[in-house]
Amino acid sequence: MEQKPQQGNSSDVIKVRYEKLDALKEAGRDPFVITTSDRDILTETIKNNFEEYENKDVCVAGRLLSKRGKGKVSFMDLWDRSGKIQIFAKFDDLGEEEYGFLKKWDIGDIVEVKGFVFKTQMGEISIHAKEVKLLSKSLKPLPEKYHGLTNTDLRYRQRYVDLIMNPEVKDTFIKRSKIISTIRKYLDSQGFMEVETPMLVSNAGGASARPFETHFNALDEDLKLRISLELYLKRLIVGGLEKVYEIGRVFRNEGLDTRHNPEFTLMELYQAYTDYHGMMDLTENLYRHVAQEVLGTTTIVYNGIEMDLGKPFERITMVDAVKKYAGVDFNEIHTLEEARAVAKEKGVEYEERHKKGDILNLFFETFVEEHLIQPTFLMDHPIEISPLTKKKPENPEYVERFEFFMNGWEMANAYSELNDPIDQRARFKAQEELLAQGDEEANRTDEDFLNALEIGMPPTGGIGFGIDRMCMLLTNAPAIRDVLLFPTMKSLNNVNTEKVNKMDIKNGKMDVQDRKVGIESVLSEKGSSFSVKTAVRIHKLFEKFGFDEIFRRSEVMELLELKGSGASRLLSNLVQADIIEPVSGHGKGKYKFKQIS
Repeated sequence: MEQKPQQGNSSDVIKVRYEKLDALKEAGRDPFVITTSDRDILTETIKNNFEEYENKDVCVAGRLLSKRGKGKVSFMDLWDRSGKIQIFAKFDDLGEEEYGFLKKWDIGDIVEVKGFVFKTQMGEISIHAKEVKLLSKSLKPLPEKYHGLTNTDLRYRQRYVDLIMNPEVKDTFIKRSKIISTIRKYLDSQGFMEVETPMLVSNAGGASARPFETHFNALDEDLKLRISLELYLKRLIVGGLEKVYEIGRVFRNEGLDTRHNPEFTLMELYQAYTDYHGMMDLTENLYRHVAQEVLGTTTIVYNGIEMDLGKPFERITMVDAVKKYAGVDFNEIHTLEEARAVAKEKGVEYEERHKKGDILNLFFETFVEEHLIQPTFLMDHPIEISPLTKKKPENPEYVERFEFFMNGWEMANAYSELNDPIDQRARFKAQEELLAQGDEEANRTDEDFLNALEIGMPPTGGIGFGIDRMCMLLTNAPAIRDVLLFPTMKSLNNVNTEKVNKMDIKNGKMDVQDRKVGIESVLSEKGSSFSVKTAVRIHKLFEKFGFDEIFRRSEVMELLELKGSGASRLLSNLVQADIIEPVSGHGKGKYKFKQIS
């Protein structure tokens, strides 16, 4: 008879387990005084090489995840990091005392078994136990095995239980580790040197993002957590290292959604004596190599969409992409006034501070981004949105930059790096002006970086890769939190986590915090965990459109004051969370709230 996790009051179950621990201690068998194990083999090795190990003595150790049998015979499933194997134990082999202790083991206990390898009459490779030992007592029960740990919010908060109960989760993180190690091996083989640069900085530059701030008591100085790796790596190019890369955490004080976490893994590399075309070649070769090594194929499938890394990646300029998908040719737009006029005509929202290049980028986000499913290099961005990039010699309104897109996502960002200190100082000044106008993501002047450029930096190509998004695509993970072992989560302290009625959420009968908690609770099993800001946006949308009215993305942009990419991201998340649904027969890009039964 199989032992199932105990039902009923969990405090009673825990009490029984503590009583078992007390009994073990009284018998001189306290498992927590044991410091090591005699394990000499993994279960997968035994199962993959049965002929070699048949009838040989082995010692395995791992977690007990099932237990069955009755009387003087017991069967158990033991799991280690490589997989599981069946344990066969008999009263006659172990003796009354040892078998009695074994019968009191619980699901979740960590045990050691010594015995010989054999096959049962049913043909299952097993270990016939001769000696058993309890190495660690599980004092809290695991979730019921047939349902496992399915609450997404709880899975993220208790990843240790998630890894035990859901083998596919462990497989995802094994692949993540292999992805990163494959990147390192590839870059090392290409002559790159891995380095480490500061996380605590006085000036967080190299990207457009709001930094986290902290205070260093010893120096009585305010510092920031880095938002990119760029400026220190380029200092090393000045120092003559020529080919450097870093894989590390960066921190951006921004929102949470299926593709964004405030701390994430970034890989940046810089190579002297090449340009952004060299970075395109490197990116194409790297992605193709990693997919082949990790997945065994260069064709990947994400959310049912097939993407082919084996073919040459498309290369298209931002101007040509906007012309292709929006029908607007920015080569024919020469002034800011003309850009504003066509933006109004096409329903593209812009701010007073936006220049012609900013408006071109808004067109890209609104009309193009979602179409870049197959591997695509989007090239030659306007100078207004690229403060650290070299101008194109033949057209100084644009820069030698590309973004690499797959699945409609930005996967990498690369430049022909700006090495002119005079030009760089002028661009820092322009960024300072934006900062003064209220742009919290604008860069600040970095005098030490300018000093390095004045020493002299060779022509250089540089690129930044989002490792987490790469892992999402290669593991078919629906959200960034599914490829982060411990994603950022709002603290549960002092929060009422009782389940909230869906109608109350959508009809706005709660304050902001309660709506947020309600959405997380009700929809967590669908893979969504929303920030307070998103909860407010959902409420605003419902107040405006209700259950019956159909709305467009452009209306979402206007109502919530979002850019095109932000609106697309929000709508995608709400569709995935089963809050809204696309409306067929009414044209592309229309949605409505789902009725709740």
